[in-house]
Amino acid sequence: MASPFSGALQLTDLDDFIGPSQDCIKPVKVDKRPGSAVTKIHIEDDGSYFQVDQDGGTQRLEKARVSLNDCLACSGCVTSAETVLITQQSHEELRKVLDTNKTVPPDQRRLVVISVSPQSRASLAARFQLSPTDTARKLTSFFKKIGAHFVFDTTFSRNFTLLESQREFVQRFQGQTDSRETLPVLASACPGWICYAEKTHGSFILPYISTARSPQQVMGSLVKDFFAQQQNLTPDKIYHVTVMPCYDKKLEASRSDFFNQEYQTRDVDCVLTTGEVFRLLEEESVSLAELEPAPLDNVTFVVRPCLHLHFPSPRTHSMSAKELTSHRGGGSGGYLEHVFRHAAQELFGIHVAEVTYRPLRNKDFQEVTLEKEGHVLLRFAVAYGFRNIQNLVQKLKRGRCPYHYVEVMACPSGCLNGGGQLKAPDVPGRELLQQVERLYGMIRVETPEDTPGVQELYRHWLQGEDSERANHLLHTQYHAVEKASSGLNIRW
Repeated sequence: MASPFSGALQLTDLDDFIGPSQDCIKPVKVDKRPGSAVTKIHIEDDGSYFQVDQDGGTQRLEKARVSLNDCLACSGCVTSAETVLITQQSHEELRKVLDTNKTVPPDQRRLVVISVSPQSRASLAARFQLSPTDTARKLTSFFKKIGAHFVFDTTFSRNFTLLESQREFVQRFQGQTDSRETLPVLASACPGWICYAEKTHGSFILPYISTARSPQQVMGSLVKDFFAQQQNLTPDKIYHVTVMPCYDKKLEASRSDFFNQEYQTRDVDCVLTTGEVFRLLEEESVSLAELEPAPLDNVTFVVRPCLHLHFPSPRTHSMSAKELTSHRGGGSGGYLEHVFRHAAQELFGIHVAEVTYRPLRNKDFQEVTLEKEGHVLLRFAVAYGFRNIQNLVQKLKRGRCPYHYVEVMACPSGCLNGGGQLKAPDVPGRELLQQVERLYGMIRVETPEDTPGVQELYRHWLQGEDSERANHLLHTQYHAVEKASSGLNIRW
Protein backbone atom coordinates (compact mmCIF):
# COMPACT_ATOMS: atom_id res chain seq x y z
CA MET A 1 0.00 0.00 0.00
CA ALA A 2 1.12 3.58 -0.45
CA SER A 3 2.97 4.92 2.55
CA PRO A 4 3.33 8.52 3.71
CA PHE A 5 6.72 7.60 5.10
CA SER A 6 9.89 7.97 3.08
CA GLY A 7 10.86 5.68 0.23
CA ALA A 8 12.80 3.53 2.67
CA LEU A 9 9.64 1.50 3.06
CA GLN A 10 9.24 0.95 -0.67
CA LEU A 11 12.70 -0.04 -1.85
CA THR A 12 13.39 -3.40 -3.41
CA ASP A 13 15.63 -5.93 -1.69
CA LEU A 14 14.49 -4.93 1.80
CA ASP A 15 13.58 -8.37 3.09
CA ASP A 16 13.88 -7.28 6.70
CA PHE A 17 10.36 -5.88 6.53
CA ILE A 18 7.87 -8.47 7.67
CA GLY A 19 5.34 -9.51 5.08
CA PRO A 20 1.70 -8.45 5.21
CA SER A 21 -0.25 -10.13 7.94
CA GLN A 22 -2.97 -12.53 6.92
CA ASP A 23 -5.55 -10.03 8.16
CA CYS A 24 -3.96 -7.06 6.40
CA ILE A 25 -6.25 -4.22 5.34
CA LYS A 26 -7.88 -4.99 1.99
CA PRO A 27 -8.06 -2.50 -0.89
CA VAL A 28 -11.84 -2.79 -1.09
CA LYS A 29 -14.69 -3.49 1.29
CA VAL A 30 -16.55 -6.73 0.54
CA ASP A 31 -20.07 -7.02 1.88
CA LYS A 32 -20.13 -10.65 2.95
CA ARG A 33 -23.27 -11.67 4.81
CA PRO A 34 -23.38 -14.68 7.16
CA GLY A 35 -24.26 -17.83 5.26
CA SER A 36 -23.66 -16.26 1.86
CA ALA A 37 -21.67 -18.03 -0.81
CA VAL A 38 -18.07 -17.14 -1.53
CA THR A 39 -17.78 -14.07 -3.74
CA LYS A 40 -15.13 -13.13 -6.24
CA ILE A 41 -13.60 -9.77 -7.03
CA HIS A 42 -13.19 -8.72 -10.66
CA ILE A 43 -10.89 -5.84 -11.61
CA GLU A 44 -11.81 -3.83 -14.70
CA ASP A 45 -9.26 -2.34 -17.10
CA ASP A 46 -9.82 1.10 -15.56
CA GLY A 47 -8.90 -0.23 -12.12
CA SER A 48 -12.43 -0.35 -10.70
CA TYR A 49 -13.48 -3.31 -8.54
CA PHE A 50 -16.64 -5.42 -8.86
CA GLN A 51 -17.95 -8.05 -6.48
CA VAL A 52 -19.18 -11.07 -8.46
CA ASP A 53 -21.77 -13.18 -6.69
CA GLN A 54 -22.29 -16.92 -7.26
CA ASP A 55 -25.40 -16.21 -9.33
CA GLY A 56 -23.43 -13.96 -11.67
CA GLY A 57 -24.68 -10.67 -10.29
CA THR A 58 -22.16 -7.84 -9.92
CA GLN A 59 -21.80 -4.95 -7.51
CA ARG A 60 -19.36 -2.08 -7.84
CA LEU A 61 -17.12 -1.74 -4.80
CA GLU A 62 -15.84 1.48 -3.29
CA LYS A 63 -12.15 1.75 -2.63
CA ALA A 64 -11.26 1.75 1.03
CA ARG A 65 -9.29 4.69 2.38
CA VAL A 66 -6.26 3.79 4.46
CA SER A 67 -5.28 6.47 6.95
CA LEU A 68 -1.95 6.85 8.71
CA ASN A 69 -3.60 5.34 11.77
CA ASP A 70 -4.53 2.23 9.77
CA CYS A 71 -1.08 2.03 8.26
CA LEU A 72 0.78 2.13 11.55
CA ALA A 73 -1.66 -0.26 13.17
CA CYS A 74 -1.05 -2.85 10.44
CA SER A 75 1.82 -5.30 10.81
CA GLY A 76 2.52 -5.45 7.12
CA CYS A 77 4.61 -2.56 5.81
CA VAL A 78 6.70 -1.64 8.81
CA THR A 79 8.76 -3.87 11.07
CA SER A 80 7.39 -5.17 14.33
CA ALA A 81 9.73 -2.76 16.14
CA GLU A 82 7.88 0.13 14.52
CA THR A 83 4.39 -0.64 15.74
CA VAL A 84 4.18 2.86 17.15
CA LEU A 85 1.09 3.73 19.12
CA ILE A 86 -0.42 6.18 16.67
CA THR A 87 -2.55 7.70 19.40
CA GLN A 88 0.64 9.26 20.75
CA GLN A 89 1.49 10.74 17.36
CA SER A 90 -1.62 12.58 16.18
CA HIS A 91 -3.39 15.90 16.55
CA GLU A 92 -6.21 14.05 18.30
CA GLU A 93 -3.81 13.25 21.12
CA LEU A 94 -2.83 16.92 21.33
CA ARG A 95 -6.52 17.76 21.62
CA LYS A 96 -6.89 15.28 24.50
CA VAL A 97 -4.03 16.87 26.43
CA LEU A 98 -5.40 20.38 25.86
CA ASP A 99 -8.90 19.30 26.90
CA THR A 100 -7.59 17.51 29.99
CA ASN A 101 -5.73 20.65 31.07
CA LYS A 102 -9.07 22.47 31.20
CA THR A 103 -10.73 19.98 33.53
CA VAL A 104 -8.10 18.64 35.94
CA PRO A 105 -6.75 20.30 39.10
CA PRO A 106 -3.71 22.59 38.62
CA ASP A 107 -1.24 20.03 39.95
CA GLN A 108 -2.27 17.56 37.24
CA ARG A 109 -1.92 19.93 34.28
CA ARG A 110 0.90 19.68 31.76
CA LEU A 111 2.76 22.60 30.23
CA VAL A 112 2.17 22.37 26.47
CA VAL A 113 5.13 23.36 24.30
CA ILE A 114 5.04 23.32 20.50
CA SER A 115 8.21 23.53 18.39
CA VAL A 116 7.73 24.42 14.72
CA SER A 117 10.24 23.55 11.99
CA PRO A 118 11.15 26.25 9.44
CA GLN A 119 10.28 23.86 6.59
CA SER A 120 6.72 23.43 7.86
CA ARG A 121 6.40 27.17 8.35
CA ALA A 122 7.46 27.82 4.75
CA SER A 123 4.93 25.28 3.45
CA LEU A 124 2.10 26.92 5.42
CA ALA A 125 3.26 30.36 4.27
CA ALA A 126 2.94 29.25 0.65
CA ARG A 127 -0.56 27.86 1.22
CA PHE A 128 -1.88 31.01 2.96
CA GLN A 129 0.18 33.46 0.87
CA LEU A 130 1.85 34.95 3.92
CA SER A 131 5.42 35.91 4.74
CA PRO A 132 7.35 33.44 6.91
CA THR A 133 7.38 35.91 9.82
CA ASP A 134 3.63 36.51 9.64
CA THR A 135 3.10 32.76 9.41
CA ALA A 136 5.20 32.15 12.51
CA ARG A 137 3.35 34.80 14.52
CA LYS A 138 -0.07 33.66 13.40
CA LEU A 139 0.79 30.03 14.14
CA THR A 140 1.87 31.12 17.60
CA SER A 141 -1.47 32.88 18.00
CA PHE A 142 -3.39 29.81 16.83
CA PHE A 143 -1.64 27.31 19.06
CA LYS A 144 -2.04 29.53 22.12
CA LYS A 145 -5.67 30.10 21.26
CA ILE A 146 -6.34 26.36 21.51
CA GLY A 147 -4.39 26.02 24.78
CA ALA A 148 -0.64 25.76 24.13
CA HIS A 149 1.62 27.77 26.44
CA PHE A 150 4.82 28.25 24.41
CA VAL A 151 5.64 28.01 20.71
CA PHE A 152 9.29 27.73 19.70
CA ASP A 153 11.23 27.66 16.42
CA THR A 154 13.48 24.62 15.86
CA THR A 155 15.93 26.83 13.96
CA PHE A 156 17.39 27.56 17.38
CA SER A 157 18.01 23.91 18.19
CA ARG A 158 19.52 23.42 14.72
CA ASN A 159 22.37 25.70 15.83
CA PHE A 160 23.52 22.94 18.17
CA THR A 161 23.16 20.23 15.53
CA LEU A 162 25.29 22.26 13.11
CA LEU A 163 27.96 23.09 15.70
CA GLU A 164 28.19 19.48 16.86
CA SER A 165 28.37 18.29 13.24
CA GLN A 166 31.21 20.73 12.54
CA ARG A 167 33.15 19.71 15.62
CA GLU A 168 32.64 16.00 15.01
CA PHE A 169 33.82 16.20 11.40
CA VAL A 170 37.06 17.99 12.28
CA GLN A 171 37.81 15.47 15.01
CA ARG A 172 37.19 12.51 12.71
CA PHE A 173 39.13 14.08 9.83
CA GLN A 174 42.15 14.63 12.03
CA GLY A 175 42.02 11.03 13.26
CA GLN A 176 41.28 9.40 9.91
CA THR A 177 44.45 7.26 9.88
CA ASP A 178 43.31 5.37 12.98
CA SER A 179 40.37 3.66 11.32
CA ARG A 180 39.14 3.20 7.78
CA GLU A 181 35.59 3.80 9.09
CA THR A 182 36.27 7.38 10.24
CA LEU A 183 35.43 8.97 6.87
CA PRO A 184 33.26 9.84 5.12
CA VAL A 185 30.97 11.38 7.69
CA LEU A 186 27.32 10.97 6.68
CA ALA A 187 24.76 13.48 7.97
CA SER A 188 22.28 12.15 10.53
CA ALA A 189 19.37 14.62 10.63
CA CYS A 190 17.07 12.63 8.29
CA PRO A 191 15.22 9.78 10.09
CA GLY A 192 14.18 8.14 6.80
CA TRP A 193 17.85 7.74 5.93
CA ILE A 194 18.69 6.49 9.43
CA CYS A 195 15.82 3.97 9.24
CA TYR A 196 17.16 2.66 5.93
CA ALA A 197 20.76 2.48 7.17
CA GLU A 198 19.89 0.58 10.34
CA LYS A 199 17.73 -1.95 8.51
CA THR A 200 19.61 -2.64 5.33
CA HIS A 201 23.32 -2.19 5.96
CA GLY A 202 23.57 -2.43 9.73
CA SER A 203 27.03 -2.55 11.25
CA PHE A 204 28.73 -1.71 7.95
CA ILE A 205 27.20 1.73 7.36
CA LEU A 206 26.41 2.91 10.89
CA PRO A 207 29.99 3.86 11.93
CA TYR A 208 30.08 6.43 9.13
CA ILE A 209 26.97 8.29 10.31
CA SER A 210 27.32 11.45 12.39
CA THR A 211 26.19 11.00 15.98
CA ALA A 212 24.80 14.55 16.22
CA ARG A 213 21.12 14.58 17.12
CA SER A 214 18.67 16.11 14.67
CA PRO A 215 17.20 19.58 15.42
CA GLN A 216 13.95 17.91 16.51
CA GLN A 217 15.70 15.81 19.14
CA VAL A 218 18.00 18.61 20.28
CA MET A 219 14.84 20.64 20.78
CA GLY A 220 13.57 17.72 22.84
CA SER A 221 16.63 18.02 25.07
CA LEU A 222 16.21 21.77 25.38
CA VAL A 223 12.53 21.56 26.29
CA LYS A 224 12.57 18.53 28.58
CA ASP A 225 15.84 19.39 30.33
CA PHE A 226 16.85 23.08 30.15
CA PHE A 227 13.39 24.59 29.81
CA ALA A 228 11.92 22.20 32.38
CA GLN A 229 14.52 23.43 34.87
CA GLN A 230 13.56 27.03 34.09
CA GLN A 231 9.94 26.24 34.87
CA ASN A 232 10.75 24.23 38.03
CA LEU A 233 9.02 21.25 36.43
CA THR A 234 9.97 17.63 35.96
CA PRO A 235 10.13 16.52 32.29
CA ASP A 236 6.93 14.49 32.54
CA LYS A 237 4.99 17.63 33.41
CA ILE A 238 5.72 19.06 29.95
CA TYR A 239 3.93 17.89 26.81
CA HIS A 240 6.22 18.61 23.87
CA VAL A 241 4.87 18.66 20.30
CA THR A 242 6.92 19.26 17.16
CA VAL A 243 5.64 20.29 13.74
CA MET A 244 7.70 18.62 11.02
CA PRO A 245 7.77 18.26 7.19
CA CYS A 246 7.87 14.45 7.18
CA TYR A 247 6.17 11.44 8.77
CA ASP A 248 9.47 9.71 9.53
CA LYS A 249 9.96 12.21 12.37
CA LYS A 250 7.23 10.32 14.24
CA LEU A 251 9.40 7.20 14.20
CA GLU A 252 12.44 9.22 15.27
CA ALA A 253 10.60 10.66 18.28
CA SER A 254 9.56 7.12 19.27
CA ARG A 255 13.12 5.75 19.42
CA SER A 256 14.08 4.28 22.78
CA ASP A 257 17.25 6.41 22.75
CA PHE A 258 15.08 9.50 23.32
CA PHE A 259 13.07 8.11 26.24
CA ASN A 260 13.69 9.27 29.81
CA GLN A 261 13.48 6.17 31.97
CA GLU A 262 13.52 8.10 35.26
CA TYR A 263 10.45 10.17 34.43
CA GLN A 264 8.91 7.79 31.87
CA THR A 265 8.59 10.45 29.20
CA ARG A 266 9.87 11.09 25.68
CA ASP A 267 11.88 14.13 24.63
CA VAL A 268 9.21 14.68 21.97
CA ASP A 269 5.77 13.43 22.97
CA CYS A 270 3.97 14.03 19.67
CA VAL A 271 4.96 14.88 16.09
CA LEU A 272 2.52 16.61 13.76
CA THR A 273 3.22 16.95 10.06
CA THR A 274 2.54 20.20 8.24
CA GLY A 275 -0.54 18.60 6.72
CA GLU A 276 -1.87 17.61 10.13
CA VAL A 277 -1.53 21.19 11.37
CA PHE A 278 -3.48 22.33 8.31
CA ARG A 279 -6.14 19.74 9.15
CA LEU A 280 -6.25 21.05 12.72
CA LEU A 281 -6.80 24.57 11.40
CA GLU A 282 -9.66 23.31 9.24
CA GLU A 283 -11.28 21.44 12.14
CA GLU A 284 -11.11 24.58 14.25
CA SER A 285 -12.58 26.58 11.32
CA VAL A 286 -9.62 28.93 11.48
CA SER A 287 -7.94 30.68 8.56
CA LEU A 288 -4.33 31.39 9.42
CA ALA A 289 -4.39 34.58 7.35
CA GLU A 290 -7.20 36.06 9.46
CA LEU A 291 -5.58 35.51 12.86
CA GLU A 292 -3.99 38.30 14.86
CA PRO A 293 -0.23 37.75 15.18
CA ALA A 294 1.33 36.92 18.56
CA PRO A 295 4.88 37.56 19.82
CA LEU A 296 7.41 34.83 19.03
CA ASP A 297 8.74 32.79 21.94
CA ASN A 298 12.41 32.27 22.74
CA VAL A 299 13.47 29.17 24.63
CA THR A 300 16.58 30.89 26.06
CA PHE A 301 14.69 33.69 27.79
CA VAL A 302 14.49 32.85 31.49
CA VAL A 303 10.98 33.48 32.78
CA ARG A 304 9.47 33.34 36.23
CA PRO A 305 8.99 29.69 37.21
CA CYS A 306 5.45 28.36 37.08
CA LEU A 307 4.65 27.74 40.73
CA HIS A 308 2.13 25.00 41.46
CA LEU A 309 1.55 24.57 37.71
CA HIS A 310 -0.52 27.77 37.42
CA PHE A 311 0.78 28.37 33.94
CA PRO A 312 1.13 31.88 32.50
CA SER A 313 -1.66 33.07 30.28
CA PRO A 314 -0.97 32.28 26.61
CA ARG A 315 -1.71 35.90 25.77
CA THR A 316 0.21 37.67 28.51
CA HIS A 317 3.62 36.08 29.01
CA SER A 318 6.53 38.19 27.77
CA MET A 319 8.92 35.53 26.54
CA SER A 320 9.60 37.06 23.11
CA ALA A 321 12.14 36.62 20.32
CA LYS A 322 13.14 39.61 18.19
CA GLU A 323 12.82 38.02 14.75
CA LEU A 324 13.10 34.81 12.82
CA THR A 325 16.52 33.67 11.68
CA SER A 326 17.69 30.87 9.43
CA HIS A 327 20.85 29.15 8.20
CA ARG A 328 22.47 29.32 4.80
CA GLY A 329 22.85 26.22 2.69
CA GLY A 330 19.40 25.20 1.50
CA GLY A 331 16.11 23.97 2.86
CA SER A 332 17.43 20.80 4.50
CA GLY A 333 19.43 22.67 7.10
CA GLY A 334 22.69 23.57 5.36
CA TYR A 335 24.78 20.81 6.93
CA LEU A 336 27.22 20.57 4.03
CA GLU A 337 27.86 24.31 3.83
CA HIS A 338 28.37 24.81 7.55
CA VAL A 339 30.65 21.81 7.98
CA PHE A 340 32.53 22.69 4.77
CA ARG A 341 33.21 26.31 5.74
CA HIS A 342 34.20 25.37 9.27
CA ALA A 343 36.51 22.55 8.15
CA ALA A 344 38.18 24.72 5.51
CA GLN A 345 39.00 27.37 8.12
CA GLU A 346 39.81 25.05 11.00
CA LEU A 347 41.88 22.48 9.10
CA PHE A 348 43.50 24.54 6.36
CA GLY A 349 43.11 28.20 7.35
CA ILE A 350 41.08 28.93 4.22
CA HIS A 351 38.08 31.26 4.35
CA VAL A 352 35.30 30.17 1.99
CA ALA A 353 33.16 33.12 0.91
CA GLU A 354 30.87 31.18 -1.42
CA VAL A 355 30.21 27.45 -1.66
CA THR A 356 30.02 26.34 -5.31
CA TYR A 357 28.02 23.20 -6.11
CA ARG A 358 28.79 21.03 -9.13
CA PRO A 359 25.85 18.86 -10.27
CA LEU A 360 26.76 15.28 -11.10
CA ARG A 361 24.32 12.62 -12.31
CA ASN A 362 21.24 14.72 -11.32
CA LYS A 363 20.19 17.83 -9.39
CA ASP A 364 19.94 15.82 -6.18
CA PHE A 365 23.55 14.65 -6.31
CA GLN A 366 26.06 17.49 -6.25
CA GLU A 367 29.57 17.89 -4.95
CA VAL A 368 31.69 20.67 -3.48
CA THR A 369 35.48 20.69 -3.38
CA LEU A 370 38.17 22.72 -1.64
CA GLU A 371 41.34 22.91 -3.70
CA LYS A 372 44.77 24.44 -3.18
CA GLU A 373 47.53 24.48 -5.79
CA GLY A 374 45.74 21.85 -7.83
CA HIS A 375 45.23 19.45 -4.92
CA VAL A 376 41.81 18.56 -3.53
CA LEU A 377 41.78 19.14 0.21
CA LEU A 378 38.09 18.48 0.87
CA ARG A 379 35.43 16.80 -1.24
CA PHE A 380 31.85 17.02 0.01
CA ALA A 381 28.54 15.99 -1.58
CA VAL A 382 24.78 16.18 -1.16
CA ALA A 383 22.79 13.02 -1.87
CA TYR A 384 19.01 13.41 -1.84
CA GLY A 385 16.55 10.64 -2.61
CA PHE A 386 17.05 6.91 -2.27
CA ARG A 387 18.36 6.35 -5.77
CA ASN A 388 21.34 8.56 -4.98
CA ILE A 389 21.65 7.12 -1.48
CA GLN A 390 21.87 3.59 -2.88
CA ASN A 391 24.59 4.67 -5.31
CA LEU A 392 26.48 6.25 -2.41
CA VAL A 393 26.23 3.09 -0.32
CA GLN A 394 27.47 0.95 -3.23
CA LYS A 395 30.51 3.21 -3.60
CA LEU A 396 31.22 2.81 0.10
CA LYS A 397 30.97 -0.97 -0.12
CA ARG A 398 33.38 -1.05 -3.05
CA GLY A 399 35.82 1.26 -1.27
CA ARG A 400 35.42 3.86 -4.01
CA CYS A 401 33.70 6.71 -2.17
CA PRO A 402 35.77 9.86 -2.76
CA TYR A 403 33.95 12.07 -0.27
CA HIS A 404 34.87 13.29 3.19
CA TYR A 405 31.33 14.35 4.08
CA VAL A 406 27.88 13.75 2.56
CA GLU A 407 24.64 15.54 3.41
CA VAL A 408 22.11 12.71 3.08
CA MET A 409 18.35 13.25 2.87
CA ALA A 410 15.72 10.63 1.97
CA CYS A 411 13.39 12.95 0.04
CA PRO A 412 14.22 14.19 -3.46
CA SER A 413 14.88 17.95 -3.21
CA GLY A 414 15.32 17.58 0.54
CA CYS A 415 13.22 18.51 3.56
CA LEU A 416 11.18 21.26 1.90
CA ASN A 417 9.73 18.48 -0.26
CA GLY A 418 9.02 16.17 2.67
CA GLY A 419 6.12 13.74 2.60
CA GLY A 420 4.29 15.65 5.33
CA GLN A 421 4.31 18.98 3.50
CA LEU A 422 1.18 20.52 1.98
CA LYS A 423 0.23 19.67 -1.58
CA ALA A 424 -1.74 21.95 -3.90
CA PRO A 425 -3.89 20.13 -6.48
CA ASP A 426 -4.10 23.23 -8.68
CA VAL A 427 -0.35 24.00 -8.60
CA PRO A 428 2.29 21.80 -10.29
CA GLY A 429 4.59 20.15 -7.77
CA ARG A 430 7.75 21.81 -9.02
CA GLU A 431 6.14 25.25 -9.02
CA LEU A 432 4.85 24.78 -5.48
CA LEU A 433 8.27 23.62 -4.30
CA GLN A 434 9.84 26.73 -5.83
CA GLN A 435 7.37 28.91 -3.92
CA VAL A 436 8.23 27.14 -0.67
CA GLU A 437 11.96 27.46 -1.37
CA ARG A 438 11.58 31.18 -2.08
CA LEU A 439 9.71 31.77 1.18
CA TYR A 440 12.17 29.66 3.14
CA GLY A 441 15.03 31.76 1.75
CA MET A 442 13.48 35.08 2.78
CA ILE A 443 14.63 34.76 6.38
CA ARG A 444 17.83 36.47 7.52
CA VAL A 445 20.65 33.94 7.92
CA GLU A 446 22.82 33.74 11.00
CA THR A 447 25.80 31.55 11.83
CA PRO A 448 25.41 29.19 14.80
CA GLU A 449 28.47 30.71 16.45
CA ASP A 450 26.85 34.17 16.44
CA THR A 451 23.35 33.19 17.56
CA PRO A 452 22.49 34.82 20.90
CA GLY A 453 22.12 32.34 23.72
CA VAL A 454 23.95 29.41 22.13
CA GLN A 455 27.36 29.94 23.74
CA GLU A 456 25.74 30.74 27.09
CA LEU A 457 23.89 27.44 26.98
CA TYR A 458 27.09 25.58 26.16
CA ARG A 459 28.74 27.14 29.21
CA HIS A 460 25.96 26.96 31.77
CA TRP A 461 23.54 24.24 30.63
CA LEU A 462 25.89 21.80 28.89
CA GLN A 463 28.94 22.46 31.10
CA GLY A 464 31.17 23.24 28.12
CA GLU A 465 31.84 21.93 24.62
CA ASP A 466 32.83 18.26 24.40
CA SER A 467 31.63 17.72 27.96
CA GLU A 468 30.02 14.48 29.02
CA ARG A 469 26.74 16.30 29.45
CA ALA A 470 26.91 17.85 25.96
CA ASN A 471 27.64 14.46 24.46
CA HIS A 472 24.70 12.91 26.32
CA LEU A 473 22.15 15.58 25.36
CA LEU A 474 23.31 16.46 21.84
CA HIS A 475 24.42 13.10 20.43
CA THR A 476 22.86 9.68 19.94
CA GLN A 477 23.68 6.16 18.78
CA TYR A 478 22.35 3.76 16.15
CA HIS A 479 21.38 0.12 16.17
CA ALA A 480 21.56 -2.44 13.41
CA VAL A 481 18.16 -4.10 12.95
CA GLU A 482 18.29 -7.86 12.64
CA LYS A 483 16.38 -9.12 9.64
CA ALA A 484 13.12 -10.74 10.60
CA SER A 485 12.05 -13.84 8.73
CA SER A 486 8.65 -13.66 7.08
CA GLY A 487 6.36 -16.65 6.83
CA LEU A 488 5.08 -15.33 3.53
CA ASN A 489 8.63 -14.58 2.32
CA ILE A 490 7.52 -11.49 0.45
CA ARG A 491 10.20 -9.06 -0.70
CA TRP A 492 9.14 -5.45 -1.12
